[in-house]
Amino acid sequence: MRFNRCNTYVSPKAKIGQNVLIGDNAVIYDNVQIGDDSTICDYAVIGEPLMGYYRDPAYENPATVIGPNAFIRSHSIIYARSTMGANFSTGHHVTIREDTHIGESCSVGTLSDIEGDVKIGNYTRLHSNVHIAQTCTIGDYVFMFPYTVMTNDPYPPSDDIKGGSIGDYTQVCVHSIILPGVRVGKNCLIGANSVVNRALKDYSFAMGNPAKVMMDIRKYVAVGKGRLYPWMYRFDKRMPWAGIGYDKWLKLKGQPAD
Repeated sequence: MRFNRCNTYVSPKAKIGQNVLIGDNAVIYDNVQIGDDSTICDYAVIGEPLMGYYRDPAYENPATVIGPNAFIRSHSIIYARSTMGANFSTGHHVTIREDTHIGESCSVGTLSDIEGDVKIGNYTRLHSNVHIAQTCTIGDYVFMFPYTVMTNDPYPPSDDIKGGSIGDYTQVCVHSIILPGVRVGKNCLIGANSVVNRALKDYSFAMGNPAKVMMDIRKYVAVGKGRLYPWMYRFDKRMPWAGIGYDKWLKLKGQPAD
């Protein structure tokens, strides 16, 4: 473990891996585990205590696990009782509340807010200013672009919380909203400024307010470019099929081609 400069606090109850850099004014609370080769930048807080910390003298901070090779940028706050897989990264000023569980090789962009009790799969990317409400679920290889929102209260204010879900490989374009309890299938494309108020089947291309299904995304043809979806056959940046192709990667995993 290496300290960058000064005013850094690391609890003696934390477990810090090898070659971990912790920046100035960062705070690592009790029962945090940080994997090898990770970087925790200035003013980041890992294992932020739950409310009981301030009210219960017998409070014990729940475990928080950050996998190896993480890069947590400045002023990000990750609450206790959360887990992040290997190769996790954040932008600046990210908030991730308790009971959030994120898979490997995911990123959460600057000023994004995950409100807790959220599950996110592997290789999923949340760009800047994304808001995810409690009890939402996001699959693998999902991209959520800036200012997208998942909601959970069907008639606010209420306690009838119903987080929505987004299936694997789906793309949610800028300024789109997924309303409470709505299930979006796999391999969908949601156009910019859409409001999704009903379930979408796999391979739906939907857009508008309210969002309407325009076509099966596999039938979409871009002028001068041809068929672009499923997108995995033309894009592999930081994906596990990079350099070998999606079909070959599926075969190596023992899965049928899409």
